[in-house]
Formats: sequence, structure tokens, C-alpha cells
Amino acid sequence: MQDDSMTAERPTTAHMTQAEWDLRVKLAAAYRLVEHYGWTEQIYGHLTARVPGAENHFLINPWGLNYEEVTASNLVKIDVDGQVVGGGEHAVNYAGFIIHSAIHMTPSNENHVVMHTHTRAGMAIAALREGLLPISMFATVFHNRLGYHAYEGASLYPDERERIVRSLGPHKAMILRNHGLMVVGKTVPDCFLRLYRLERACQVQVDAAAAGTLAPVSPEVADRSAADLDSYQAMQPNAEGEIEFAALMRKLDRIDDSYRH
Repeated sequence: MQDDSMTAERPTTAHMTQAEWDLRVKLAAAYRLVEHYGWTEQIYGHLTARVPGAENHFLINPWGLNYEEVTASNLVKIDVDGQVVGGGEHAVNYAGFIIHSAIHMTPSNENHVVMHTHTRAGMAIAALREGLLPISMFATVFHNRLGYHAYEGASLYPDERERIVRSLGPHKAMILRNHGLMVVGKTVPDCFLRLYRLERACQVQVDAAAAGTLAPVSPEVADRSAADLDSYQAMQPNAEGEIEFAALMRKLDRIDDSYRH
């Protein structure tokens, strides 16, 4: 299947590889999708991705822009110390830098992308003592696979980064208590699919709790459901999230393809 990111022409520059440009297009698409689904909290929250190459650089949204204004070319490249190393005239949000650099500064062959949101449903579940419960299929995806990080404030202090990494542990998703949601992934597509499932699980729990008495499945059923979903993914010829994200990019292109520029 053709990689949709390849349809956007890379800017003529000696300082950007094709791999970086493809990553920029997909990350910009993810920002537009967060806007499309109504998961934004004004200009706050961030989606970041490690730039391919030897340098430990990652891409983040320009501070002050709405998500529908984010494009492949205006994403800002920074290092793990928060210094801008590419991206033009835009600054970055320091609190966003702290949370995301916690993951990006930790050597990993898997966790190259980090997505953090402040959605209404996500913040509601983050405010519950019991957190996310196995009451839906998507919730079982995260059964015993979800970290929790205690709220320490607005994430302005670099020493919190070590605790964020410890709280995440071996997992790919985490609830920042009294704050919001965070997921990590190897690629933009697989990370976005994980964010979608976590957000949907939170929405279902909030809606169900408002309608009646919650009925969680047993731990045994939740474990089997999570394993079955893993098995289903292993049957697919494409990497996790690739087919879904390609379809979402086609949806974006029909609405507004300016994210590609």
C-alpha cells in the first residue's frame, strides 16, 4: 500500500531528510485529527515525535497555534533540553516539553511518539480514584497495561521527568491523575490508534456511569479480551495503526489538506 505521507512534496532543504518530512506530515495529520475529534483544550496538549537520525531531537507543535493551524513545515524541532534546533520563529510550551522529553530522553526502540491530551472524558477518568475500569472492549485493551502518575502540578520541573518514566513503566499508555491522558508508540499511526482507543474507553465509562450502574467484566475476561485483540492485530499484514491512519489521512485530505504543507 502506498504511504500517504509520500504524496506531499518535501521542501527543498539540505537540512531535512525525506524520513523527517514524512514524519512531519503524519504528525501534522495527527494534530488535525485531534482537532477533528474535538479533543483539543484550546492550544494546550501536545503530540511529539522523535526525528529519525543520530541526534536526540523531536518535533512539537508551535506554541500559540490552534491545532488546525499546525502543518508539516511549521512543527518545531527541539532537543531534550528544550532548545529549538529547527522550526523558524515559533516557541514551544515549557510544560509540554517536560512531559514529552521525559519519554524522548529515555533510550527506547519503541517509544518514539508521545501524545498527551486534556479531553473532558480523559480528565474525568483521571479524577476518579478507581481510574479506568474494564467495562468496554476498548477498556480491556488497557487491562493491566496502563500506568498512573500522581499529579505534581503543572509539570514545570525537570526532576518530574524521572518519575513520569517510572510511572509509565513497561506500558504504552498512562493516566496522569487529575490531569489527562498520555500514550506512547513506535509510529504516529500506532500511537494515534492507541490514543483513540483510550479516549473512547474513557468516554464510554463516563457515559455508562451517568446512565446507570457500571458492570466491569472479570479480570479473566479482560485478560482474554486484551490477548485476543493482540492476536487479531498479529493477523494483519500491516503494522498496527497503518490502515486506520491511512484512512483517516484520506478523510483529512477531503476536508483540508493544508496540513501537508
